[in-house]
Amino acid sequence: MRNSKIQVPVDGGGVISGTLWEPADNAHATLVIHPATATPERFYAGFAAFLAGNGIAAVTYDYRGTGGSGSPRVHRHLGMRDWMEGDVPAAAAWAAERFPGLPRLAIGHSLGGHALSLGNGTAGLTAFALLASHAGTARAVPDPVERFRVRLLLHVLGPALGAVLGYVPARRLGLGEDIPAAAMRQWGGWARLPRYFFDDPAMRARERAATVTQPVLAIGFTDDPWATPEQVDFLTSHLTAANVERRTYSPADGGVARIGHHGFLRRGVQETLWPEVVTWLSKHAQSAPR
Repeated sequence: MRNSKIQVPVDGGGVISGTLWEPADNAHATLVIHPATATPERFYAGFAAFLAGNGIAAVTYDYRGTGGSGSPRVHRHLGMRDWMEGDVPAAAAWAAERFPGLPRLAIGHSLGGHALSLGNGTAGLTAFALLASHAGTARAVPDPVERFRVRLLLHVLGPALGAVLGYVPARRLGLGEDIPAAAMRQWGGWARLPRYFFDDPAMRARERAATVTQPVLAIGFTDDPWATPEQVDFLTSHLTAANVERRTYSPADGGVARIGHHGFLRRGVQETLWPEVVTWLSKHAQSAPR
């Protein structure tokens, strides 16, 4: 396995920085990992290396204004919609151009899965997996303490700090990487709505989700404090033209004490859960027309 840094221009301005993870021998498919909000590219390195070790060339990256893809203050105007409609298709197009003729796959983690569910970056995809992607309305968080924390961060602290600083110091708030102010405003706005961005007329989310036709593997976890099985199901219920397979794993399934919203990407489940997902992806890659 070998890896190399990449730079991908985005229509409308800016560049996303990422890494290409390649098998030692010829790849039989290519896959882009579209990240979760405020989750750095390096968090996906272990899983990307595992994919490469199984013959799949993988791309990881940071959204503009996060991690290695530029200052969140400089990119303060970028919202989540900009990431979904700009960065996700740009990364997908780069991988398609770099590996012409190979079956194309994707994994969307949380926000990355939202983008795929609305058809962003799906042109020419053979299949894709959604990882802990859900309709992220704050009122659906089951634990009252966590629900209060989410509302405090998304509706009070985050927007206020963004207005003052031009970015949100999410790292200090325990949310991951720092993000642009506009991304926090949009996140908080959608989280107030009963059906998340499906209640935002500007997104045309129901209409766009209904255009997705690829096979989809939607994965959730019993101990995820945000992406509950019900909210995952609500998101995938809008993929009316797709063949959706649902899987919900418990920590016991992974042989670990906790998985939560991010734990699938940690090496503790490398021997238990990762092979199942790679098998599903490889099966669809092998059945893709050449």
